[in-house]
Amino acid sequence: MFEVSATPTEVGVNLKQGYNGDLTSREAGSVGGQMVKKMIESYENNMK
Repeated sequence: MFEVSATPTEVGVNLKQGYNGDLTSREAGSVGGQMVKKMIESYENNMK
């Protein structure tokens, strides 16, 4: 397993300490999409 950390600020999402259930789908999707992008990059780099 590998660790991938995408900070929400990389995609312009400001998280606060504690509850963040008021994020829009777009904001949450941006964070998730960035995480997937980094996972794919990591996997491709480890294949070489």
